[in-house]
Order: sequence, then C-alpha cells, then structure tokens
Amino acid sequence: MKPGFLFLPLLAFLLTSCGNEPARRAAPTQAPPVAVQTTDVATGDWPASYEATGTVRARTTATISSKLTGYVQQVNVQVGDHVREGQLLIALDARDLDVSLRRAEAGRTEVESAIPELENAAAAAKANLDLAQATFQRMEELAAKKSISNQEFDEASARLKAARANYDMARSRRTQLNSKMAQVEQEVRAAGIMRDYVKLSAPFSGVVITRTVEPGNLATPGAPLLTLEQDGLYRLEASVDESKLASVRVGQAVEAVVEASERKLNARVSEIVPSVDAASRSYIVKLDLPAAPGLRTGMFGRAIFPLGMQKVVAVPLAALMERGQLQSLFVVEDGVAHIRLVTTGRRTKEAVEVLSGLNAGEKVVLPVPPGLQDGARVEVRQ
Repeated sequence: MKPGFLFLPLLAFLLTSCGNEPARRAAPTQAPPVAVQTTDVATGDWPASYEATGTVRARTTATISSKLTGYVQQVNVQVGDHVREGQLLIALDARDLDVSLRRAEAGRTEVESAIPELENAAAAAKANLDLAQATFQRMEELAAKKSISNQEFDEASARLKAARANYDMARSRRTQLNSKMAQVEQEVRAAGIMRDYVKLSAPFSGVVITRTVEPGNLATPGAPLLTLEQDGLYRLEASVDESKLASVRVGQAVEAVVEASERKLNARVSEIVPSVDAASRSYIVKLDLPAAPGLRTGMFGRAIFPLGMQKVVAVPLAALMERGQLQSLFVVEDGVAHIRLVTTGRRTKEAVEVLSGLNAGEKVVLPVPPGLQDGARVEVRQ
C-alpha cells in the first residue's frame, strides 16, 4: 500500500508543473524605449501675405484696321507669327488711289509749267516800269524848265501809271500761282498719304494673336483685321479684395507665380484701377512682369502681396511626415510618442507653418527614427 500513496502525490506534482510552463512562456517581455531627439514647438514671426488670382496679359496690344475702304489684296501673316516693327502685314487694292495720285501730280506739273511764263511777264513789266520811271523823271525836269507842253508831261505820267499797274498785275499773278502751287503740293501729299494707307504695317515687334481677314475681303475703316501683342512685355491683372486696398500701392514689389511655368517672378504694381466691381467687391491691380520665356496672354497667375509680420506656429520641415493628403508628426507626451495629424500652410526651405493640430510648447520628434510606431515608449536624448 505505501508505494501507491507515494505515486499519487508525485503525479499531481508533475501535472501541476506542466500546466504552469505555458503560462510562463506567454508572459510578454517589455520592449526597450526608442532613443529619440525632440525639439520644442515655438511661435515665430513670419511674413504675412495676401494672395490674389489673375490673368496674364500683354502690356501693349494693337488692333490693326484700315483707314479707308478697299478690297484686301494680300495677307502676309498667320496667327502665331512673330513680326518685326515696320513689316508689311496687309496690302489693299490701290488702283483708285493710284489714279488720284497721278491726277494730283499732273496738276502740279501744269502749275510748274506756268511758272516760267509768269516770271518772264513779270520781268518785262518791271523793265517797262523802270523805263517809264526814267522817262517821267526827265519829263518832270523839262516841265520845270517849261521845255515841254503839259500834254507831253501828262502822257509820260500816264505811261508810268500804266507800267506800274502792269507790274503789280504780274506780281499778283505770280503770287496766285505760288498759292496754287502750294495747293497742288498739298493735294499730292494727301494723295500720297492715302496711297500709303493701303499698306498696313506692324507698329512694333510682336506676335499675331488673332486674324479676321482673308484676301478678297472688303476692309472698312475701324473694322479689326489683325491683333498684335508686343512680345516679351506682359503684366498680371489680379482681382484684389476691396478690404486689402490700403495694403496695395503703386510701385510696390510683389511676388507673382505663373502656374503654367511653375516659376516665381518679381513683379511690381504699375496701376490700380480705381473702380470696384460691385458683384465681386474687388478691384483690378496690374503688375508688370519681368521678361521671361514661356509667358503667354491668358495664363493663370497668382499675386502674393506682403502684409507685414505675424506670429505663427512652425516646426522644422524634417519633422513632418506626409502620406498622400495626410500630414502628421510625432509628439512626445510622458515618455510616449503619439502620432498627431496636423494641417500645414506656408513653407520655407527648412520650416513649415502648422495651422492646426499643434500648440506652442509641445515637443516633436526630430528627426523621426525609422520604424517608430504610435504609442512607442521613447527616451529623449539631447
């Protein structure tokens, strides 16, 4: 009987020992804290700004139209062509104007041909006048000596008056001819100017942006035929809220961003349109852009107006984690790292503005160690 009693306690001990072994193996071992470095979140002075959207337009635009009515004979440019100043763009039918010019020139030739005749007549009248004056003086001396009759003296006096009248008439006809010559010269000049109107040339170097004419069309005064914009000189016309009127002034340096070229340009306010749009409560501000390749009329752009300095919460850019549209960073609280979703704003090369999700005085992990998880214990090291 004794051997049986000894076996039962031993069996119970073995069963108890086997039951506690899995429990000891399943007990988790606590992970060591992750060594991290932190930086304190602080507020700083950042330049405040106001952003306004606008459209790029050429500073100088010209609409080419005719000053007279005529049929278009040739069009030498297409949309997109670059032209130089003075280049012939459009030529009109000039036959009627050629006739007018030749008629005016014929009138001038006729007047010019009459000049020698009148000059000879004036010279003859002057010679007769000189002779009549000399004869009258001699007759006057003889009459004083009673050597001639009164009839002879009167005849000499009459011949002098007739010679003077003839000379004055010749001079008057020469003056009239001079006036006629001036008139026909003006007619020739006017006909030449009208003749030049059939040639429409580029007023400046630029690019053709619209064309509404074809050869054979009838051009009328004021009807647009081509539109040119001066190449290389552009401005950004931005719509600025009326509440920002006091912050914008002519000559102010402004940063402009053209979306198509993804570049920042140093612009300057050149004009502020004084009227405010009643619907949008905004006014137009025109900013001169520097010469830059790739600028075109109609491009979308943004103008960033400086408004002084403001206090913002900012963190180093290296502390920010971005996954798609989500932006987050690690905040250390009581030795534990927590992921904090944040909303960011402006950025510099080294820092980013935090609009929400973070307060000044908190500690963020910088740099973020690989594999750091939310809720992990950390050990802050300097």
